[in-house]
Amino acid sequence: MAIGGFQNIFKIPELKKRVIFTFALLAVYRIGVHVPVPGIDSIALASFFARAKGTLLGLFDMFSGGAFERLSVFALGIMPYISASIILQLLTVVIPHLERLSKEGEQGRKKITQYTRYGTVVLSIIQGFGISVGLEKMSSPGGAPIVLFPGWEFRLMTVITLTAGTAFIMWLGEQITERGIGNGISLIIFAGIVARLPNAIGNTFRLLSAGEMGIFLILILLAFMVLVIGLIVFVEQGQRRIPVQYAKRVIGRKMYGGQSTHLPLKINTSGVIPPIFASSIMMFPATIGQFVGDKGSLLQAIASAMSPGHIIYYLLFVGLICFFCYFYTAVTFNPVDVADNMKKHGGYIPGIRPGKRTADYIDKVLTRITLGGAIYVSAVCVLPSILISRFNVPFYFGGTALLIIVGVAIDTISQIESHMLTRHYEGFLAKGGARIKGRY
Repeated sequence: MAIGGFQNIFKIPELKKRVIFTFALLAVYRIGVHVPVPGIDSIALASFFARAKGTLLGLFDMFSGGAFERLSVFALGIMPYISASIILQLLTVVIPHLERLSKEGEQGRKKITQYTRYGTVVLSIIQGFGISVGLEKMSSPGGAPIVLFPGWEFRLMTVITLTAGTAFIMWLGEQITERGIGNGISLIIFAGIVARLPNAIGNTFRLLSAGEMGIFLILILLAFMVLVIGLIVFVEQGQRRIPVQYAKRVIGRKMYGGQSTHLPLKINTSGVIPPIFASSIMMFPATIGQFVGDKGSLLQAIASAMSPGHIIYYLLFVGLICFFCYFYTAVTFNPVDVADNMKKHGGYIPGIRPGKRTADYIDKVLTRITLGGAIYVSAVCVLPSILISRFNVPFYFGGTALLIIVGVAIDTISQIESHMLTRHYEGFLAKGGARIKGRY
């Protein structure tokens, strides 16, 4: 890793501006995490969440960057936006109007983005109302009510505050994507997880000093985490390269083509999207059930079954991850378009006829490697959590968090490196080294 690569970031005015802009908006997001919703007893709320560690509420709090635990204006996080995106992408397959919009280029994407924003507001209102009603029924372990003045005034104020907070986060993410560096939505989730790293390290040292954890166990956990990170980096950079040969063509007095190249297919084409989508799907009904359902009701039973630590939760989580791996790959990569473009430029896969046969071959290869990618993502997201809960190890970072952190970091660094290499600056890796391969 070349130290000069980081120094080169600030030698490019446009890249420097983008990086500073990204950090500034992420700082605004982190400040908003600490602004509480009015009418809440913060001490009683903190006591309640201290008892809820390791449950679905703790998982929701991880994705909101600690905002849910404080019930800040950003308590819903970016999950309503992600849920709305999932719904729109699923509807695109079955509704002809949305399918036409998705093929209309920039204008169609703008319209779908507008529908996603409306859906985000609707989901935020539903979740905000469920949370406000649920909070009125909750109390701290000592019996102190969490809501100081329950009633419709509190509910309306909470719904408006949480919905506005989610809309503001959505705007921040879009601004980062457009004027900053990296994917704004992913970076917001990344910042929320990383911001809790100092607290997790402090808790680990406190457990060590109190004798609740041994130094040998900590070393094993660190080695396991390094192993998982190494696996993530290795697979995220892995590709299946399909050889492509271009025929020689004579245009005027010049001869073009004749070279050999390859079509790179990533093992994990969908990146960190499947676990994020799967988590948002799992959280939405279970969270509503935990807050709204009465004790012993059907909603409470569903919420309990869909909480981390239960076999139903892990089976549904793995199933959703596999589904979104295939679904997102199908949405973002069209083998027919790739085959048509190759045919137009005189390209072909040796031994495969151009056109439909090529598209079928690419689709067959992509289906096979996506299965491997889905198994890898499921294993990384589920196995560490199972091991940690099985051996009752109080460690913060599970597989989903590690996958998001490493995946988003690789993507962001690859974008920064592309900016530097485009302007003839040395990238993060030393000269002659391999290029960082991102998903963008």
